[in-house]
Amino acid sequence: MGCTRTRRAGRHASLWAGARCAALALGASLWAQAGVGAEAYPNHPVRLISGFAPGGATDVAARSISIKLGELIGQSVFVENKPGGSGNIAAEMVARANPDGYNMYLANTTIAMPSLFKKLPFDASKDLVPMSMIGMGPSALVVNPEVPVRSVKDLIELAKKKPGKLNYASGGIGNITHMTMELFVAMTGIDVVHVPYKGGAPSTVAIMGGETQFGFCALASSIGPIKAGKLTVIAVSSKVRSSALPNVPTVAEAGVPGFEASSWYALMLPGGTPKPIVDKLSNAMVKALANRELQTQLINAGIEPVAGGSEEFSKYMASETVKWEKIIAARHITAD
Repeated sequence: MGCTRTRRAGRHASLWAGARCAALALGASLWAQAGVGAEAYPNHPVRLISGFAPGGATDVAARSISIKLGELIGQSVFVENKPGGSGNIAAEMVARANPDGYNMYLANTTIAMPSLFKKLPFDASKDLVPMSMIGMGPSALVVNPEVPVRSVKDLIELAKKKPGKLNYASGGIGNITHMTMELFVAMTGIDVVHVPYKGGAPSTVAIMGGETQFGFCALASSIGPIKAGKLTVIAVSSKVRSSALPNVPTVAEAGVPGFEASSWYALMLPGGTPKPIVDKLSNAMVKALANRELQTQLINAGIEPVAGGSEEFSKYMASETVKWEKIIAARHITAD
């Protein structure tokens, strides 16, 4: 069955883009003429913009890393929440910001899914620069305890015996829990019904209450119910096992080879940010993630710390964009 490709905004044909390109060129020229190096940066506080509301895993990650990163660069890093648009409002703010290193964006997996949206006012591959990885947030594949499923193979067998009869919950269309299940469906060939909720917490409650039978849930929101016996966990979505659930297999180990999907977290800067600044911040973030206290804070928020510099993150994001573009096209998914 065919699929209509989504259109992206004519970004660099616009007056704004032309003006911004000129500004970047001028800025780069002045930077070179002045002979300014990374040692002169920063000389005032740095803003870290999060695209999600306070309290969630993304916000916890932002506030945890801001303290340690600020200590290492010698200036405070303050967090500003700009929720909405699946994080795209915050991403656009940073994409349009002055590329001087004083505005950072805390990105998650959605930034690698541009084809999910009909129109975006920025191009992440050009208007944002990968700075560093922070960590991975695996999802737990859970079922209601009343459902006769205790393994991934059990779930696949039950779904194939009852095509179109099992319902799964997600945190909303385009949410990583939705996209992870779409990948699972594509790789296993099962036929199940998607029931989107307005957030991860309501979807987790729906599975516990029997409104739906199963689903992928963020580890941060499902670990409590799992330990309380209110949810049965059969696998985790990440490439390697979670330190929070070391005895639970990955989906790949449990019967779907090659499966991997996580909500990852990383830092990005405006396109055109001078390389000395990118490198200074990237190196500081890698060093910060070696701190045991910060590692513990992230793990407690359901995030597995992953240190990776600008080049490593850039390659990873490119591979993620290709992976999700294929799934989005194959499954005909469009977010609001």
